[in-house]
Amino acid sequence: MIIKIEPQSDIPIYTQLTNQIIEGIAKGEIQAGESLPSVRSFAADLGVNMHTVNKSYHQLEAKGIIKIIPKSGAVISSPTQSIDTVSQRMSGALRSIIAEALVSGLEREQIQELVSSIMNDLNKKE
Repeated sequence: MIIKIEPQSDIPIYTQLTNQIIEGIAKGEIQAGESLPSVRSFAADLGVNMHTVNKSYHQLEAKGIIKIIPKSGAVISSPTQSIDTVSQRMSGALRSIIAEALVSGLEREQIQELVSSIMNDLNKKE
């Protein structure tokens, strides 16, 4: 999995990292049970502060995507959350994005096509 950090982006680096790890899992580039690099080595590879990687890992852990095992590192979790829990969490996030799209002038069909296109992209196995 290749992580691309954009230092000039308005999106914080830890969020970029979190999002790209999630996308890598969704695309099947990283599997449940696999370990992520140590905070120290990942930070060095990316050229970012260790605290940035640590913050990303803790976000992923809070979402149930990884488990941080002391002295062993971060391991990709198997999906264990209920569909209802995930749906509730995602509903809030999607609601504001869809509202913004509608306010910006996108039509329902355009939003559906965009979501479908993203789903197709994520379902492509490398």
